[in-house]
Amino acid sequence: MSSKRIMIDGYNLALERGTGVATYSRNLSLELSKLGHKIDLVYGLRSSTGKHALLSEVNFFDPGTKSVKTSEIAKALVTSPLGIDVRQVPITGKVIAKTAVRALPPHDRIFNHRNLFSIARWHFRVFGKFLETSYEKPAQIAHWTYPLPIRLKQAANIYTIHDLVPLRLPYTTLDNKKEYYRTVRDIAQKADHIVTVSEASKRDIMELLDVPEQKVTNTYQAVNLPSIILNRPFDEVAGEVESIFGLEPNKYFLFFGAIEPKKNVGRIIEAYLASQSNFPLVIIGQLTWKDASDLRLLGVPSGEKKAGGRVPLDPSITAVSRAQKVIRLEYLPLNLLASVIRCARTVVFPSLYEGFGLPILEAMQLGTAVITGKEGSNPEIAGDSAYLVDPYDVGAIAQAIRVMQNDQGVVDHYEAAGRERAKLFSPERYSERLTNLYNRLA
Repeated sequence: MSSKRIMIDGYNLALERGTGVATYSRNLSLELSKLGHKIDLVYGLRSSTGKHALLSEVNFFDPGTKSVKTSEIAKALVTSPLGIDVRQVPITGKVIAKTAVRALPPHDRIFNHRNLFSIARWHFRVFGKFLETSYEKPAQIAHWTYPLPIRLKQAANIYTIHDLVPLRLPYTTLDNKKEYYRTVRDIAQKADHIVTVSEASKRDIMELLDVPEQKVTNTYQAVNLPSIILNRPFDEVAGEVESIFGLEPNKYFLFFGAIEPKKNVGRIIEAYLASQSNFPLVIIGQLTWKDASDLRLLGVPSGEKKAGGRVPLDPSITAVSRAQKVIRLEYLPLNLLASVIRCARTVVFPSLYEGFGLPILEAMQLGTAVITGKEGSNPEIAGDSAYLVDPYDVGAIAQAIRVMQNDQGVVDHYEAAGRERAKLFSPERYSERLTNLYNRLA
């Protein structure tokens, strides 16, 4: 495949705490760079990019806390029908960014326009059209890693739709469903190509958006944890987990991911309590849903946050949770998270629906057994290398927890099978699928 210049959006790369889509974007940039392509990253940060090189670089890495002003968006909409030019950010290396929030994936150039993606959404609401953007010597292909109402001029525009959960399980997301549908419908009609990450998502895109099969390519994703994490001696990792968290290796269950309805955390907690397990249940994840009912057994009542942004705890329920050894951690950096995953007896991830289900493969690559659900892409990704359950059946999840606690042979089987399964989603396999995709587009 001949070398091309490819643009990748920084919509999720800019998030303070990464998401599965951010991981996808990083892996995409990494693998395309390995294939010899030039990568342009386009961000829509709240910071400005001006003529002063050093301050532009400083502003880019400054996370900032200011909210988007309505007046700024209104002003931008006056000229947005003419399109928006994004400016190149001069990354000179004068800012030490090795541990910055915006640690950069492989790239050739970086561009930014203040509030670009917010403007794109408002432009779409007001004018009913995708915002057009441009920059000097643009990429030949713009790969938008999220369904955004924006396109790059003078380029082939392809869009990754990871799933259609807002349409398939509308009660599990906070998206404006009408706006979301209009966005993905227009992508289905006008994109040069659509990329997705599982056969389950591909079927949804074809069925719900009436897209012909030849216009959708499933590349899956890559599971690509750093070798420095994978190659650490187990004794060293176990000592870290025990000293920092007080957790005995191989003697706790683990859920990690966003705490939102589709992750099924409420049923996981109920199933764990019903299993009467002797091992703790550790829950690692940010509360991303306005209603905390999934955490009511952890002492977080349902309902809106009160003054100060805190959800008050119910002491009686908190006491029950502690008695049952349920531990919640909101966020861990990748190195610590990987250690906790690796030392868990089993990762419990029976989500209601996933476009891909990256936590399943991350656990498998780290050699940890997995319980997951039979819905969405989960069985497609896990194959027969995980303990599959009906995610709506609390009793089935509880039984799986009991089996994984009491039968070391079953745990050993899924640990070994999982390691082999993860190899199917290696960076090398992913690179082959990307090569085939871009060759077809050419």
